[in-house]
Amino acid sequence: MKLQQEDTVSIMTLSVLIAAYNERETIDEILRKVLREEIVHQVIVVDDGSTDGTRERLSAWTGMDERITVLCHEVNQGKGACIRRALTHSTGRITIIQDADLEYSPSDYEAVIRPIVMGESKVVYGSRVLCADNEYPLDWFRVGSFAVTQMANLLYGLQLTDEPTCYKAFDTEFLRSLPLSATGFELCPEVTAWTQKRGESIVEVPIRYSKRSVEEGKKIRWQDGVFAIWTLLQVRFK
Repeated sequence: MKLQQEDTVSIMTLSVLIAAYNERETIDEILRKVLREEIVHQVIVVDDGSTDGTRERLSAWTGMDERITVLCHEVNQGKGACIRRALTHSTGRITIIQDADLEYSPSDYEAVIRPIVMGESKVVYGSRVLCADNEYPLDWFRVGSFAVTQMANLLYGLQLTDEPTCYKAFDTEFLRSLPLSATGFELCPEVTAWTQKRGESIVEVPIRYSKRSVEEGKKIRWQDGVFAIWTLLQVRFK
């Protein structure tokens, strides 16, 4: 569903946060897709110590579009460290997290942020599970995602279908208010845990998903699932 004109005006301050690590093959295309969305006000990319030429490709974007800000880590610190740093530069009323690959479609931004625009919640997750058209195979990545989701539901009384999704959108000030400290992929469960502890509901909407393989550059591993569950436990009993 497309936002009405009055809604579009109200969300013209949408910031997109991107952590990029060795994504030379996809970084240009994902930036083009993100910038194609008229509702995007700002794109903050943090190169996380890439060694494959990603940083050089990002440097070419400097000055090409005034909406883009490129930040760099000299050594790899992790997705969580990148997103937390990017957040300090966010000027948008709404912030959404975007990966630097092509698994997720920026054309879903409007659907994801609509509940925030309409005042239904300050936090929205895009669910890969809720979109029946997705080819989302039952492999170890899917099993791990299911396990983390169910643990989050059990510990926090949630009814999520896809906790580890990349597409998490927030009222920016609410996101800034969370005491985040994660440096890696465990940022996802950390924001989920603190959102629930603050008493804020999480709305899910269906999104499209095009899975890539490890050979194609997928970086998350089974250990990240263990860290995710440990993070959920730590915050729950903190």
